[in-house]
Amino acid sequence: MIKPAPGAPVPPILPPQNGYLLLDKSKFPASFAGDVEEEKAAFMADSQVPWGVEALSGAISEPAWKSKPSWYLVATDDRMIPPPAQRLMSKRAGSKVVEVAGSHAIYVSQPNAIAALIKEAAKGVMAAAN
Repeated sequence: MIKPAPGAPVPPILPPQNGYLLLDKSKFPASFAGDVEEEKAAFMADSQVPWGVEALSGAISEPAWKSKPSWYLVATDDRMIPPPAQRLMSKRAGSKVVEVAGSHAIYVSQPNAIAALIKEAAKGVMAAAN
């Protein structure tokens, strides 16, 4: 299991069961969806889909960011992937970066910010193609 950097929040990942991981439902809202309405965050916790332990060690032979332009939204209040780690990943990928205050579930809490980034990316790709 990947250990968070010193001082970084620790995601509430439960021990693997049958090769799958889930987040602790009681800690899910604060860790994953801190800026989402309480009822919606509780629903998200109850309806989360487990992910395979093997996903943590997966290897990609040719990352798309090495040959294609990329955009990255840093969720500055993310308690699952620390913002410094997000900035490092986006810099490594050469991404165009936008930072928005929000949790890991920023796609739920800040849909307009996500839509704006997608529009910017689409315009950037179209401009590069012409």
